[in-house]
Amino acid sequence: MKRPWPWLLALGVAGLIAAGAIAFAFSRRPSDYDLDALTVPVTSTQLTVRISASGNVSPIRTVNLSPQSAGTVQALFVEQGSSVTAGQVIARMDSEPINAQIVQNQASVAEAQAQLDEALRGASRTDIDQAAANAEATRAQLTDARARLTLSQNELSRSQSLFDQGGIARSDLDSALNDSRSASAGVAQAQARLAEAEARLADQQNGSDRETIAQAQARLNRAKGQLQAVQIQLEETVIRAPFDGIVTQRFADEGAFVTPTATASEVTSATSTAIVAIASGLEVIAEVTEADISRIKVGQSVEIQADAFPEQTFKGNVRLIAPEAIEKLNVTVFQVRIQLVTGLDQLRSNMNTTVAFIGDQLSDALVIPAVSVITQGGETGVLVPGESDQAEFKPVVLGSQEGDRIQVLDGLEKGDRIFIDLPPGQSLENLTFGQDR
Repeated sequence: MKRPWPWLLALGVAGLIAAGAIAFAFSRRPSDYDLDALTVPVTSTQLTVRISASGNVSPIRTVNLSPQSAGTVQALFVEQGSSVTAGQVIARMDSEPINAQIVQNQASVAEAQAQLDEALRGASRTDIDQAAANAEATRAQLTDARARLTLSQNELSRSQSLFDQGGIARSDLDSALNDSRSASAGVAQAQARLAEAEARLADQQNGSDRETIAQAQARLNRAKGQLQAVQIQLEETVIRAPFDGIVTQRFADEGAFVTPTATASEVTSATSTAIVAIASGLEVIAEVTEADISRIKVGQSVEIQADAFPEQTFKGNVRLIAPEAIEKLNVTVFQVRIQLVTGLDQLRSNMNTTVAFIGDQLSDALVIPAVSVITQGGETGVLVPGESDQAEFKPVVLGSQEGDRIQVLDGLEKGDRIFIDLPPGQSLENLTFGQDR
């Protein structure tokens, strides 16, 4: 929540003082008075420019911790206010379902590894011997087929000679020709079977082919990847602190069902599904108006006052100026982050503060007492001697305040006298408010 600037508060106090003075004066009879006793001159002096703004104490870093997957909080190891270090275990989620998946995936990896080992070893000795026997048998079959082909060719030659001599009929020659052709086909078939048997024997002797090995390796890699994914899920059931800090909120207890949520949020109500909130460091975030932001620089000294410590002034320095303005209650402001130099052990997050940015040193600033300032009709001004030394209202433009002095930017000159008390017999009702100005 914004707080009014100190000098505006002073204006209100001054108004009350003036009103009291008026009431007192009203009770006195008109008489001659000493003008010098009721007025003071406008003076020039050295003054430090202060730009005031409202602020709020905030953590430098804050995070709401939630699990990666929905689950039940099995154990919680911190309380609100606990100090934690980066990597410290904050909570542990129920991991029984994930442990069961790990066992299944480990079995899948073992099975895939066995299949790959078998593919790399190749066929057994028995398989090789069987393939060799099959090759030998087909080789013998080829020999028999070739022998039958030789006999059939000899028989065909003899039948052709007899047919030419008229010794046999044409049908006998055709029968011999068919036998020869059949024997020739048998040789071709036996040769094909032998080639196939010899290739099978070569495969058994050389082990599994590359495609079989590649497929077995792919199955193993896939099983290992699935196991690794589940192991990562198991690790994620352990909730750790991402940085050194303090547990500012505890949102869940053991046995609570928690679902994933955003890991960083500034709204407490949005963290009902988080486990804890952790914050680190403190700073003050001030809101500076657009008119004043040009006078704020990184590294600039800042004085900080908190409602909780009204008698103390804390020190700080400008750490960062927001590059983009925001709208607050239709007012354009820039957020300025202030690094605390003192007060780290006393200030607490979300405390309201008023800050004063220490600006330039003015060597010849016009100043007046803060008690001389009043507000009339929405205008800020002072009372000056008018006709017959009667008090008249004169508007002024004020600048920085330092203690009980306020800088005057416009409306007065050095040496002008201003009332710090009303003349006897005069009240605000009979003052001149600008109509004769």
